[in-house]
Amino acid sequence: MKTVNEQRALVEAEIRKLEQMGGTFTGKAKLFRDSTFQRFPVILLLFSTFGVVAVLYGFEKVIDQIDFMANNPLFILGIGIGTLTLTGSLYKKLT
Repeated sequence: MKTVNEQRALVEAEIRKLEQMGGTFTGKAKLFRDSTFQRFPVILLLFSTFGVVAVLYGFEKVIDQIDFMANNPLFILGIGIGTLTLTGSLYKKLT
């Protein structure tokens, strides 16, 4: 039967192996991610731009469906400024 110290050494060796395997996988994933960004920068830029434009266009369509907001653009401006002020002050408090 193995002593406690021998078993501890075996367990620690296995833990080191697992940690090395995790680091290897993380490194490979990072290389793949970085190479994807380097290989296709224009496509990724276009997709992200499309996403932002689609969200803004969707907000515009939702606002157009609400009669009160469609007829009062100053109200929308006030809501926007208020939201920016609120999130700015919240950001200040959190940092």
